Amino acid sequence: MKSQKFLINLLILLVAANLFAQDIEPRRWSALPVNSNILGAGYAYSFGNVEFDPLIEAKDVSIDVSTAILSFVKPLRIGKKLGRIDITVPYNFIMFEGRLSGNPASLYRNGFGDSRIRFSLNLNGPPPGNMKDLMMYYKDNPVNTTFGVSFALTLPTGQYFNEKLINIGQNQIILRPQFGILHNWRSWSYELTGSIYFFTNNHNFFGNSTKKQEPIFALQSHLIKRFSPKLWSSLSVSYGIGGESEVNNISNADLRTNLLSAASVGYSISAKQGIKLAYLNSTTLKDIGSNTHSIIFGITHLF
Repeated sequence: MKSQKFLINLLILLVAANLFAQDIEPRRWSALPVNSNILGAGYAYSFGNVEFDPLIEAKDVSIDVSTAILSFVKPLRIGKKLGRIDITVPYNFIMFEGRLSGNPASLYRNGFGDSRIRFSLNLNGPPPGNMKDLMMYYKDNPVNTTFGVSFALTLPTGQYFNEKLINIGQNQIILRPQFGILHNWRSWSYELTGSIYFFTNNHNFFGNSTKKQEPIFALQSHLIKRFSPKLWSSLSVSYGIGGESEVNNISNADLRTNLLSAASVGYSISAKQGIKLAYLNSTTLKDIGSNTHSIIFGITHLF
Protein backbone atom coordinates (compact mmCIF):
# COMPACT_ATOMS: atom_id res chain seq x y z
CA MET A 1 0.00 0.00 0.00
CA LYS A 2 2.85 2.41 0.84
CA SER A 3 4.57 1.44 -2.40
CA GLN A 4 1.49 2.23 -4.46
CA LYS A 5 0.96 5.57 -2.74
CA PHE A 6 4.63 6.40 -3.32
CA LEU A 7 4.35 5.68 -7.04
CA ILE A 8 1.07 7.56 -7.46
CA ASN A 9 2.51 10.69 -5.86
CA LEU A 10 5.73 10.37 -7.84
CA LEU A 11 3.80 10.08 -11.09
CA ILE A 12 1.74 13.19 -10.29
CA LEU A 13 4.84 15.20 -9.37
CA LEU A 14 6.66 14.16 -12.54
CA VAL A 15 3.71 15.13 -14.72
CA ALA A 16 3.40 18.55 -13.08
CA ALA A 17 7.14 19.20 -13.38
CA ASN A 18 7.11 18.33 -17.08
CA LEU A 19 4.11 20.56 -17.73
CA PHE A 20 5.71 23.63 -16.20
CA ALA A 21 9.05 22.94 -17.87
CA GLN A 22 7.52 22.62 -21.38
CA ASP A 23 5.66 25.93 -21.10
CA ILE A 24 8.50 28.42 -20.70
CA GLU A 25 9.62 29.45 -24.18
CA PRO A 26 10.79 32.90 -25.36
CA ARG A 27 9.98 34.45 -28.76
CA ARG A 28 6.76 32.53 -29.21
CA TRP A 29 4.98 35.65 -30.48
CA SER A 30 7.74 36.76 -32.86
CA ALA A 31 6.69 37.24 -36.49
CA LEU A 32 7.88 34.71 -39.07
CA PRO A 33 7.76 34.96 -42.90
CA VAL A 34 4.69 33.21 -44.29
CA ASN A 35 6.57 31.63 -47.20
CA SER A 36 8.72 29.57 -44.82
CA ASN A 37 8.63 26.29 -42.92
CA ILE A 38 10.77 25.57 -39.88
CA LEU A 39 11.90 22.08 -38.92
CA GLY A 40 13.54 21.67 -35.52
CA ALA A 41 15.30 18.99 -33.53
CA GLY A 42 16.47 19.18 -29.94
CA TYR A 43 17.75 17.39 -26.89
CA ALA A 44 16.95 18.15 -23.25
CA TYR A 45 18.60 16.66 -20.19
CA SER A 46 16.83 17.17 -16.86
CA PHE A 47 17.88 16.07 -13.40
CA GLY A 48 16.88 16.84 -9.85
CA ASN A 49 15.00 15.58 -6.82
CA VAL A 50 11.46 15.09 -5.57
CA GLU A 51 10.29 16.02 -2.06
CA PHE A 52 7.43 13.99 -0.56
CA ASP A 53 5.17 14.12 2.43
CA PRO A 54 7.18 12.41 5.23
CA LEU A 55 4.28 9.97 5.78
CA ILE A 56 5.07 8.32 2.44
CA GLU A 57 8.53 7.33 3.74
CA ALA A 58 10.17 8.11 0.38
CA LYS A 59 13.57 9.75 0.62
CA ASP A 60 16.46 10.75 -1.63
CA VAL A 61 14.30 10.43 -4.75
CA SER A 62 16.14 11.62 -7.86
CA ILE A 63 14.92 12.16 -11.44
CA ASP A 64 17.01 11.75 -14.58
CA VAL A 65 15.27 12.50 -17.89
CA SER A 66 16.62 12.65 -21.44
CA THR A 67 14.26 13.91 -24.13
CA ALA A 68 14.67 14.02 -27.90
CA ILE A 69 12.32 16.51 -29.55
CA LEU A 70 11.13 17.01 -33.12
CA SER A 71 9.18 20.13 -34.04
CA PHE A 72 7.60 21.75 -37.06
CA VAL A 73 6.44 25.37 -37.39
CA LYS A 74 4.33 26.74 -40.23
CA PRO A 75 3.54 30.49 -40.38
CA LEU A 76 0.14 31.26 -41.88
CA ARG A 77 -1.64 34.13 -43.59
CA ILE A 78 -5.11 34.41 -42.05
CA GLY A 79 -6.82 37.28 -43.79
CA LYS A 80 -4.71 40.32 -42.95
CA LYS A 81 -3.25 38.76 -39.81
CA LEU A 82 -0.27 36.54 -39.10
CA GLY A 83 -0.73 33.12 -37.54
CA ARG A 84 1.26 29.93 -37.09
CA ILE A 85 0.97 26.26 -36.26
CA ASP A 86 3.52 24.51 -34.02
CA ILE A 87 3.76 20.73 -33.73
CA THR A 88 6.03 19.06 -31.15
CA VAL A 89 6.74 15.34 -30.67
CA PRO A 90 9.00 14.19 -27.77
CA TYR A 91 10.69 10.86 -27.07
CA ASN A 92 11.66 10.31 -23.42
CA PHE A 93 14.13 8.24 -21.42
CA ILE A 94 13.19 8.48 -17.73
CA MET A 95 14.97 7.05 -14.69
CA PHE A 96 14.16 7.73 -11.07
CA GLU A 97 15.75 6.26 -7.99
CA GLY A 98 15.28 6.60 -4.25
CA ARG A 99 14.55 4.84 -0.98
CA LEU A 100 11.11 3.61 0.05
CA SER A 101 10.80 2.68 3.73
CA GLY A 102 14.59 2.53 3.82
CA ASN A 103 14.88 0.14 0.85
CA PRO A 104 16.36 1.08 -2.55
CA ALA A 105 13.78 1.53 -5.33
CA SER A 106 14.16 2.50 -9.00
CA LEU A 107 12.22 2.55 -12.25
CA TYR A 108 13.10 3.14 -15.91
CA ARG A 109 10.86 4.02 -18.84
CA ASN A 110 11.47 5.04 -22.45
CA GLY A 111 9.06 5.84 -25.27
CA PHE A 112 7.19 8.58 -27.07
CA GLY A 113 5.67 11.32 -24.95
CA ASP A 114 2.40 13.11 -25.65
CA SER A 115 2.53 15.27 -28.77
CA ARG A 116 1.37 18.88 -28.83
CA ILE A 117 -0.16 21.07 -31.50
CA ARG A 118 -0.53 24.83 -31.03
CA PHE A 119 -2.33 27.38 -33.17
CA SER A 120 -1.60 31.07 -32.58
CA LEU A 121 -2.81 34.33 -34.09
CA ASN A 122 -1.23 37.77 -33.78
CA LEU A 123 -4.07 40.26 -33.46
CA ASN A 124 -1.90 43.16 -34.59
CA GLY A 125 1.75 43.87 -35.34
CA PRO A 126 3.56 42.98 -38.58
CA PRO A 127 1.21 41.98 -41.42
CA PRO A 128 1.82 38.60 -43.06
CA GLY A 129 4.62 38.81 -45.60
CA ASN A 130 8.01 37.48 -46.62
CA MET A 131 11.32 38.18 -44.89
CA LYS A 132 11.87 41.41 -46.82
CA ASP A 133 8.41 42.65 -45.78
CA LEU A 134 9.13 41.94 -42.12
CA MET A 135 12.50 43.71 -42.26
CA MET A 136 10.84 46.78 -43.79
CA TYR A 137 8.15 46.77 -41.08
CA TYR A 138 10.68 46.70 -38.25
CA LYS A 139 12.79 49.37 -39.95
CA ASP A 140 9.75 51.65 -40.17
CA ASN A 141 8.50 50.67 -36.67
CA PRO A 142 11.51 50.23 -34.36
CA VAL A 143 9.14 50.44 -31.37
CA ASN A 144 6.04 48.25 -31.70
CA THR A 145 3.70 46.07 -29.68
CA THR A 146 1.97 42.81 -30.67
CA PHE A 147 -0.97 41.16 -28.95
CA GLY A 148 -1.60 37.49 -29.62
CA VAL A 149 -3.85 34.59 -28.69
CA SER A 150 -3.28 30.87 -29.03
CA PHE A 151 -4.82 27.52 -28.29
CA ALA A 152 -2.77 24.35 -27.75
CA LEU A 153 -3.76 20.72 -27.47
CA THR A 154 -1.61 18.06 -25.85
CA LEU A 155 -2.79 14.76 -27.30
CA PRO A 156 -2.63 11.31 -25.61
CA THR A 157 -0.22 9.87 -28.18
CA GLY A 158 2.48 8.92 -25.67
CA GLN A 159 3.31 5.43 -24.47
CA TYR A 160 0.66 4.29 -22.02
CA PHE A 161 -0.23 0.91 -20.49
CA ASN A 162 -3.23 0.77 -18.18
CA GLU A 163 -1.71 -2.13 -16.24
CA LYS A 164 1.28 0.05 -15.29
CA LEU A 165 1.12 2.83 -12.76
CA ILE A 166 4.06 4.81 -14.16
CA ASN A 167 3.72 5.79 -17.83
CA ILE A 168 5.33 8.31 -20.14
CA GLY A 169 2.02 9.33 -21.70
CA GLN A 170 -0.80 10.75 -19.57
CA ASN A 171 -3.79 9.24 -21.39
CA GLN A 172 -5.65 12.55 -21.24
CA ILE A 173 -6.09 15.64 -23.38
CA ILE A 174 -4.70 18.94 -22.13
CA LEU A 175 -6.30 22.13 -23.47
CA ARG A 176 -4.29 25.32 -23.08
CA PRO A 177 -5.59 28.76 -24.11
CA GLN A 178 -3.03 31.58 -24.00
CA PHE A 179 -2.84 35.34 -24.31
CA GLY A 180 0.42 37.13 -24.95
CA ILE A 181 2.04 40.53 -25.38
CA LEU A 182 5.28 41.24 -27.22
CA HIS A 183 6.83 44.71 -27.03
CA ASN A 184 9.86 45.52 -29.19
CA TRP A 185 12.00 48.60 -28.76
CA ARG A 186 14.92 48.53 -31.15
CA SER A 187 17.28 45.74 -30.01
CA TRP A 188 15.22 44.80 -26.93
CA SER A 189 11.99 42.80 -26.57
CA TYR A 190 9.72 41.96 -23.65
CA GLU A 191 7.15 39.15 -23.67
CA LEU A 192 4.38 38.34 -21.21
CA THR A 193 2.21 35.23 -21.61
CA GLY A 194 -0.64 33.90 -19.51
CA SER A 195 -1.80 30.29 -19.79
CA ILE A 196 -4.46 28.02 -18.34
CA TYR A 197 -4.20 24.23 -18.54
CA PHE A 198 -7.45 22.25 -18.56
CA PHE A 199 -7.30 18.46 -18.19
CA THR A 200 -9.72 15.81 -19.35
CA ASN A 201 -10.22 12.85 -17.01
CA ASN A 202 -8.13 9.72 -17.32
CA HIS A 203 -10.74 6.96 -17.02
CA ASN A 204 -8.15 4.26 -17.63
CA PHE A 205 -5.83 5.00 -14.72
CA PHE A 206 -4.02 2.23 -12.87
CA GLY A 207 -6.31 -0.23 -11.05
CA ASN A 208 -9.37 0.66 -13.15
CA SER A 209 -9.41 4.06 -11.47
CA THR A 210 -10.34 7.52 -12.70
CA LYS A 211 -7.85 10.34 -12.27
CA LYS A 212 -9.02 13.96 -12.33
CA GLN A 213 -6.94 17.11 -12.24
CA GLU A 214 -7.78 20.74 -11.55
CA PRO A 215 -6.54 23.50 -13.91
CA ILE A 216 -3.06 24.96 -13.72
CA PHE A 217 -2.60 28.72 -14.06
CA ALA A 218 0.77 29.97 -15.32
CA LEU A 219 2.33 33.34 -16.11
CA GLN A 220 5.69 33.77 -17.81
CA SER A 221 7.80 36.71 -18.92
CA HIS A 222 10.92 37.09 -21.05
CA LEU A 223 13.44 39.87 -21.57
CA ILE A 224 15.22 39.44 -24.90
CA LYS A 225 18.29 41.23 -26.25
CA ARG A 226 19.38 41.13 -29.91
CA PHE A 227 23.11 41.76 -30.14
CA SER A 228 23.21 41.41 -33.92
CA PRO A 229 21.01 39.96 -36.68
CA LYS A 230 22.58 36.59 -35.84
CA LEU A 231 22.82 36.59 -32.03
CA TRP A 232 20.20 36.97 -29.29
CA SER A 233 19.81 36.02 -25.64
CA SER A 234 16.98 36.02 -23.09
CA LEU A 235 16.24 35.81 -19.38
CA SER A 236 12.93 34.23 -18.39
CA VAL A 237 10.81 33.61 -15.32
CA SER A 238 7.52 31.73 -14.90
CA TYR A 239 5.12 31.13 -12.01
CA GLY A 240 2.50 28.39 -11.91
CA ILE A 241 -0.13 27.34 -9.41
CA GLY A 242 -2.82 24.67 -9.30
CA GLY A 243 -3.08 21.15 -10.65
CA GLU A 244 -4.49 19.44 -7.56
CA SER A 245 -5.51 15.89 -8.48
CA GLU A 246 -7.75 13.13 -7.20
CA VAL A 247 -8.11 9.42 -7.89
CA ASN A 248 -11.61 7.91 -7.60
CA ASN A 249 -12.80 11.18 -6.02
CA ILE A 250 -10.16 10.99 -3.27
CA SER A 251 -7.97 14.08 -3.19
CA ASN A 252 -4.19 13.69 -3.31
CA ALA A 253 -3.80 17.08 -1.53
CA ASP A 254 -1.07 17.93 -4.04
CA LEU A 255 -1.73 21.60 -4.83
CA ARG A 256 1.61 23.17 -5.62
CA THR A 257 3.25 26.31 -6.86
CA ASN A 258 6.32 26.28 -9.07
CA LEU A 259 8.82 28.98 -9.95
CA LEU A 260 10.87 28.58 -13.13
CA SER A 261 13.81 30.63 -14.31
CA ALA A 262 15.74 30.25 -17.53
CA ALA A 263 18.52 31.72 -19.65
CA SER A 264 18.74 31.16 -23.39
CA VAL A 265 21.04 32.12 -26.23
CA GLY A 266 20.42 31.69 -29.96
CA TYR A 267 22.72 32.03 -32.95
CA SER A 268 22.11 31.88 -36.71
CA ILE A 269 24.89 29.79 -38.21
CA SER A 270 23.62 30.48 -41.75
CA ALA A 271 20.69 32.10 -43.53
CA LYS A 272 18.61 28.96 -42.96
CA GLN A 273 20.04 27.26 -39.85
CA GLY A 274 20.04 28.36 -36.23
CA ILE A 275 21.03 26.86 -32.89
CA LYS A 276 19.83 27.48 -29.36
CA LEU A 277 21.21 26.62 -25.92
CA ALA A 278 19.18 27.08 -22.74
CA TYR A 279 19.33 26.40 -19.01
CA LEU A 280 16.12 25.96 -17.01
CA ASN A 281 15.63 25.74 -13.24
CA SER A 282 12.33 24.59 -11.73
CA THR A 283 11.75 25.05 -8.00
CA THR A 284 8.76 24.05 -5.92
CA LEU A 285 7.48 26.64 -3.43
CA LYS A 286 5.76 23.96 -1.33
CA ASP A 287 7.11 21.38 1.11
CA ILE A 288 6.41 18.72 -1.51
CA GLY A 289 7.22 18.96 -5.20
CA SER A 290 10.14 18.70 -7.58
CA ASN A 291 13.34 20.70 -7.98
CA THR A 292 15.02 20.17 -11.32
CA HIS A 293 17.68 21.56 -13.63
CA SER A 294 17.48 21.24 -17.41
CA ILE A 295 19.99 21.83 -20.20
CA ILE A 296 18.45 22.17 -23.65
CA PHE A 297 20.05 22.25 -27.10
CA GLY A 298 18.16 22.76 -30.34
CA ILE A 299 18.79 23.29 -34.03
CA THR A 300 16.36 24.63 -36.62
CA HIS A 301 16.28 24.57 -40.41
CA LEU A 302 14.22 26.99 -42.48
CA PHE A 303 12.98 25.91 -45.89
